[in-house]
Amino acid sequence: MKNIFKSSILIIALLATSCQDLVEGINDNPNKITIEDVDPTLFLTGAMLANTSAQAGHLNRIAGMYSGQLTGLSSLYSNIYGYSLSTAESVGTWSRIYIGIIPNVRHIREQLPGDALMQGICKVLEAHAVSTGASLFGDMPYSEVNNEEIDDPRFDSQMDVLNAVLALLDSAISDLSGASSRNLDEDIYFEGDADKWLAVANTLKARNLMHMRDYSGAYSAAQQGISDFSGNMRHIPRGDANVAEGDKNLFWTILEGSRTGDIGSAGSYLADLLDPASEIYRGNAKTDETARGMYNFIFETGGADNLGVIEQFEPMNLVSFEENHLILAEAGARTSGFTTGLQHLNEFRAWLNTGGRLNDNFSGEPFLYEAYDAADFDPGGMENADNIAADRALLREIIEERYVSGFGQFMPYDDARRLRKGDNDLSVPFPLNVPAASQHPERMPYSDDELNTNSNAPSEDPGIFVKTEVNQ
Repeated sequence: MKNIFKSSILIIALLATSCQDLVEGINDNPNKITIEDVDPTLFLTGAMLANTSAQAGHLNRIAGMYSGQLTGLSSLYSNIYGYSLSTAESVGTWSRIYIGIIPNVRHIREQLPGDALMQGICKVLEAHAVSTGASLFGDMPYSEVNNEEIDDPRFDSQMDVLNAVLALLDSAISDLSGASSRNLDEDIYFEGDADKWLAVANTLKARNLMHMRDYSGAYSAAQQGISDFSGNMRHIPRGDANVAEGDKNLFWTILEGSRTGDIGSAGSYLADLLDPASEIYRGNAKTDETARGMYNFIFETGGADNLGVIEQFEPMNLVSFEENHLILAEAGARTSGFTTGLQHLNEFRAWLNTGGRLNDNFSGEPFLYEAYDAADFDPGGMENADNIAADRALLREIIEERYVSGFGQFMPYDDARRLRKGDNDLSVPFPLNVPAASQHPERMPYSDDELNTNSNAPSEDPGIFVKTEVNQ
């Protein structure tokens, strides 16, 4: 990993300032422009756009295929769906983390040391990107990155990275707890709302503690996390409907481009789980998934067929109320008991019963999410036909709800790997993509750019079936 950070972010900043007065400072020597000459806040939008791509881009779609939520139907995605995944597929996400996010946010922090709001925002963005990287790749460079004296940073252990992320989030929480909100146009997620950033920091802390199976800590953090849908960190596309390219939903964009027909919901476990005509339909007398199944279905044909979760202007969840409340449900059930878990699950179902995340195109379709009773999880009850212990039946339902509600995020892929370690009886039982395969994918490959340029990188990628440290 060579030190290209400062030159990269200077280019981004110069592009960001291109709309400013072109004659201002006309007599200045352009050859003396430095990164310090640019308003530090202008680096924020670029970092956020890179974060959106890292969280909702190519590897997110691959994780969807590897957790039974999507199907690779043709060409590249068909090969990847069959577990033929090369190191080239990670180049984009890797570069977003190490070039698009970390150097930008650290530069802002360096230039604005007394700005508590910007310090907190930048720490949350870095923690979000790095924790996603650690979850996907395992061991990764972190403690030595963005250091001008180190060309080839060492790979830190996954657990060391996750612990460093938790410390960074604690620091961000401290900053944001004392920060005042202000109008911040460069903040395309929350426009400078300190309270919303604080809630996201706590939800991210809870997410990472869930990765580490610290359920008590996760429950505590989630209690301070995103408390309603309006607090979701999400990318809201702002492009022009009359222009094919530009700022649109990332999944819609690829299906409108070169990947039409390559990937979609057809034949996926998730689609069947939400289809009333399917043998594995999860609905019951208290649950009608018709509307959500229609909203979540992705047609590989692209375009006007997709009016739900990947409609061209449909926001993309990155850190969500859905995740936070279902952390409360699962972690609460594990640490405080059945009653606590059921309470949080029913609170979430009450929100779903208002229409939840459905957009206007599907809010008129049938849906129902009535509250469950404790008896529904008793042996032989509505949610316990196989007569397992009631508390395990409740956890199974919560985890299945996480599987459905996490569509479009990494949560189902993360859960699948986490649960296989010690709670395989609770895992959503999606099938292997390749009949002859004996293992599920456990990680994404390192970027081949990193493998080819960093002398501290492994001589070759360990492979997608090798468990990362946290899941061993």
